[in-house]
Amino acid sequence: MTTPTHCPYCALQCGMNVAAGGVITPREDVPANGGALCQKGWTAGELLSSPERLTTPLMRTGGELVPVDWETALSRITGEIRRIQAGHGPDGVAVFGGGGLTNEKAYQLGKFARVALRTSNIDYNGRFCMSSAAAAAQRAFGLDRGLPFPVTDLARADVVLLAGGNVAETMPPFVRHLAEARRRGGRLIVIDPRETATARQADLHLRLTPGTDLALALGLLHLVIADGHADEEYIAARTTGWAEIASSVSAYWPERVERVTGVPAADLRRAARLLGAPGNRVILTARGAEQQSKGTDTVTAFINLALALGLPGTPGSGWGCVTGQGNGQGGREHGQKADQLPGYRRIDDPAAREHVARVWGVDPADLPGPGPSAYELLDSLGGEGGPRALLVFGSNPAVSAPRAGRIARRLRALDFLCVSDLVLSETAALADVVLPAAQWAEEDGTMTNLEGRVLRRRRAVEPPPGVRTDLWVLAELAVRLGARGFRREPYDVFEELRRASAGGAADYSGIGYERLDREGGVFWPCPAEGHPGTPRVFLDRFATPDGRARFVPVDHRAPAEDVDEEYPLYLTTGRVLAQYQSGAQTRRIRPLAEAAPEPFVELHPDLAERLALAPGDRARVTSRRGTAEAPVRISTAIRPDTVFMPFHWPGANLLTSDALDPVSRMPEFKVCAVRVQAARPVEVAP
Repeated sequence: MTTPTHCPYCALQCGMNVAAGGVITPREDVPANGGALCQKGWTAGELLSSPERLTTPLMRTGGELVPVDWETALSRITGEIRRIQAGHGPDGVAVFGGGGLTNEKAYQLGKFARVALRTSNIDYNGRFCMSSAAAAAQRAFGLDRGLPFPVTDLARADVVLLAGGNVAETMPPFVRHLAEARRRGGRLIVIDPRETATARQADLHLRLTPGTDLALALGLLHLVIADGHADEEYIAARTTGWAEIASSVSAYWPERVERVTGVPAADLRRAARLLGAPGNRVILTARGAEQQSKGTDTVTAFINLALALGLPGTPGSGWGCVTGQGNGQGGREHGQKADQLPGYRRIDDPAAREHVARVWGVDPADLPGPGPSAYELLDSLGGEGGPRALLVFGSNPAVSAPRAGRIARRLRALDFLCVSDLVLSETAALADVVLPAAQWAEEDGTMTNLEGRVLRRRRAVEPPPGVRTDLWVLAELAVRLGARGFRREPYDVFEELRRASAGGAADYSGIGYERLDREGGVFWPCPAEGHPGTPRVFLDRFATPDGRARFVPVDHRAPAEDVDEEYPLYLTTGRVLAQYQSGAQTRRIRPLAEAAPEPFVELHPDLAERLALAPGDRARVTSRRGTAEAPVRISTAIRPDTVFMPFHWPGANLLTSDALDPVSRMPEFKVCAVRVQAARPVEVAP
C-alpha cells in the first residue's frame, strides 16, 4: 500500500508516494514535478528510520542531556515559562518557528505565542528566505504570493530571466519547466556571480559582481525605456508612478552599469532586447538578489522592470519569486511572523485583531503587538531586557542564522532553551529540554507551495513509539499554562485556520481537507467552498486600494560591507544539490552525505595560484565576524574576486554579515568581505 503525499524539502513540494519501509516513488498527477524527483526526494524515506531519530524527550541534568518521560519534560517547560514570565513579563519568553512547518503548525505556533504566552517575541527562519521579495511585492502589488501564477506557465514562456537562483541544484524538477520553454524556442537569462548548473543551461549568463544586482536591474530598465520597449498602454492603464521611475533610471546607462557590475554593456543590451521582444516573458527573483541589505529595493527594481514591460497580471507573463523552504509561503501567512496574524493580516490592524481574537475566543486587547524580526530577536536573547527563554520548532538557527557564532552565544546565555526536532541538531544540542517530533510522513497537514497552491500532506507511516506531533505538544503546553481552545488534530486546527483566515489577503476559508483530497490542490485566495481558487492573481486588478500596481523609485548602493585592503575578496554563500538548508536532515541520509560529505571553499584558478592553494588543501576564510576552514575546490565557475561556500554545515554563517534590510529585516547573507589563506596544520602538543 502506498500513500500519496509531498516531499519534505523545497517549496516546489513535489508529489510522491510513500510505501512500506519508506520506499519513495514520484507522482505523475502533481503539475509542479510531473513524475520527477531530485536526489533529496528519492532518498527522503531514509530519515524515517534513521538511527539518529529522537524517540524520547531529553533534559539537561548535570550538564548532559539525558532521557526523561514526557510528563517530566512538559512539567519542566511549563515551570520554566511560569518562573521566567513571573520575573520578566510575557516577553521574557520567545518563540522561533520554521518555514518547513505545516500550515497547521505555523498557525498553532502563532496562536500559542499570542494566546498561551501572550508574548510579542515570535518570528521564524522564513525571515531569512524571501522576506525581501514579500516586502517588495506588498508595496508594488498590495499582495505577496511567491509565484502569482502556476509554475507550469513557465513552459510557455518565450523569455525567462532568473535573478540569483540556482534551481538546477535547489529544486531540480523546476528545471523541467524551463527546459520545456527552451525546447519550444524560449530563451533563459540567468543573473549570478557563479556559473552554476543553472547558468550553464542559460542562453545568456550575466555574471555580475556580488551585491550589484540592483544596479543591473536599473540598467536593464534604462535600456528598455531607451530602446522603446516600455508598454505605454499597460503602464497608463494599470500602474502609477511611472514618470518618476523613467526619470530615476536615466543615470544607469550601459557603460556605467558595466563599471559597477562587471557585466559587459553588450550583454546588457542583448538581455534588454530579449526582454523587450513580443511574447510571454517572466522575471523571477531568488535568494541571490534578495538576501542583501538592499534586497527589498533590488526586488523592487526587477518588479519595476516587469511593470515597464507590461508583464504582471498578463496571462503567460509576469514577475515571481522562487520561494525556497518547503512551506515558505504558507509558513508566513498564518501568524508565526512577528508582524502578522492568520490570513496575512497585520497584527497592528485593529480590524484584523478583532476578527482573529473572535475566532480565538479572547479579548483583542490581550493580543500583543508586533515583535522584533528573526535576527533581532535571536540577537537579543539572554541580554539586558531581552527574552530569557526560547522555544524553537522546526529550525536550526545555530547553523542557519548570520553571524552564527554570536547567535550560538546568545542561545547559551538563555536561562532556558527548549527545542522540538526530529534529530539532535546543533541548536537542539544546546537546549535544556529537547522534544522528539514527528516528521513529514508521520503526520497529516497542509503545505502551500511556491505558486500559492495549498496541498495535502498525508500520514503514511506511524511515528516511532514515544514521538509526538508539534500540534500535540503545543496543545498540551497551552492547557498546562491555562489557555483553552487548542486542538491536537490537524483537521481540527485547519478548520479553525479557515475561519481565522476568512476575509484576509490569504483567504483559505473555501479550502477543506475533503476538497484537497478530491482536487489535489487549491490556489489561494479561495473565499468560499464553491470558489474555484485563484491560480493567477492580478488578472483584473492589483490588490491596492485603486487596483493599480505601484512603481517605486529605488537607487543602487554598495553592500553594507564592501571589500577593502584587509578583506579583499567577496564571499557569497549558497546550496548544493545533495543538501538542504542547515543540513540537519540531509546530512543524516547516507547517499546524500556520501554525495556531499563536507563544506568547501570554491576559488578561481587565478586566485588559488595567487594564494598558493591546490585542490583539497584546507583554506581558512576570515571575515570581521569569524573564521571557517574547509577544503579547496578550484573552478572557473567562480569570479577571481569572489569565493563561494555552501551553508549546509556549521562554518559559512560564522562569516556572513548581520546587516539588515531596512524594510524586510533580511540579513545580508549573499555578500560580505573576507580574506583567504592556507590553514596552518594543527600542532599537537607532545
